[in-house]
Amino acid sequence: MADPDVEKNKLMAIIGYIVPLLFFVPLVTAAKDSPFARFHANQQLVLLVVAFAVNIAGTIIPFIGWAVIWPAGAIFVLILAIIGVVNASRGEMKPLPVIGGAELIK
Repeated sequence: MADPDVEKNKLMAIIGYIVPLLFFVPLVTAAKDSPFARFHANQQLVLLVVAFAVNIAGTIIPFIGWAVIWPAGAIFVLILAIIGVVNASRGEMKPLPVIGGAELIK
């Protein structure tokens, strides 16, 4: 039998992976008390911070940043977002590889 919290909040858990700036939606809606939605909101926020860092590093560092850091970082962030969507749609609370251990939302 599926967990009612997971089934009720799957969409809230997925939304921030698709549109990263919407990571806060589960925190301000009815899903704010859901451990599942809060877990994925945290993962989305960490992913957003990594995406900003990649963009800043890729922009500031000449040549290597433009040719290596930004493209590789963008692909890395995209892959992590896809993994996040898959995990949320399956109802799993698995941390994202490499960055998933960070906890910004408690």
